[in-house]
Amino acid sequence: LVVRQQHGGRDGQEDDRNGERSSAIINKLSWALGWAWHRLMVAPPNQGILGVNLGKNKTSDDEIGDYTTGIRKLGPYADYLVINVSSPNTPGLRSLQQREPLHNLLTSTTKARDEYAPHAPLYVKIAPDLSPSEMEDVASVVMETSIDGMIVSNTTNARPESLVSPNKREVGGLSGAPIKNRSTECIRTMYKLTNGTIPIIGVGGVGSGRDAYDKLKAGASLIQVYSMMVYEGPGVVSRIRKELADLLAENGYKNVEDVVGADCEDIYWRKAEERVKKRMEAEKS
Repeated sequence: LVVRQQHGGRDGQEDDRNGERSSAIINKLSWALGWAWHRLMVAPPNQGILGVNLGKNKTSDDEIGDYTTGIRKLGPYADYLVINVSSPNTPGLRSLQQREPLHNLLTSTTKARDEYAPHAPLYVKIAPDLSPSEMEDVASVVMETSIDGMIVSNTTNARPESLVSPNKREVGGLSGAPIKNRSTECIRTMYKLTNGTIPIIGVGGVGSGRDAYDKLKAGASLIQVYSMMVYEGPGVVSRIRKELADLLAENGYKNVEDVVGADCEDIYWRKAEERVKKRMEAEKS
């Protein structure tokens, strides 16, 4: 998470692994805008896809300014931009997921993106702890503002009983296996509420091909992996990809696109028909 100014003190400087049996992490990490910009300036070029995850400062009374400054400074270097309104480490941040504040924020940041980084898709990252009515509001705003997509979901303040570490009450956002099911359910709900029209990046507890497969079926078009990278290293990506490819083949799917949203039958079959028509038109041309 990149913020305009570094959060002071111990908060924001570390992450706490919550025991390998839990496959969880309590996250408290953020980086100042200036530091992130400096890292980009000294990094070798063409090192893969670069996403910039932007947040607001804890003490800021100019939330929109925090985000638009980040877009102006880092947007030209980003392959995609994320408006993070769901980090549990910033007091008051999650109130930006309410209908009116979110609409104002996404309208302003979309304009900033169009001016400073027109090449970069703009995503909004939401919490897994939203109520049904809050998810409805988010879905409405996302469709009204024509933002490019959503990232579902962020970390949670919740602390399930399955956590075994003595550090489980630490302040911070919990990620990893304990939020897997909740994240997948949020993806499914947001996919339905947006009628499958808004791309979703699914994240939260992905540690296997089955986990990725379940999120794709729920409505995710892309998958992100974080916590299991800490526990297993980069090799986990190859393992997940192989397991996912095997599952797709076993269930008769030719590619990832064909499985997206399969849990939501009405939307799924409508989109499947649209894909078939496009393929037929492409073949004719």
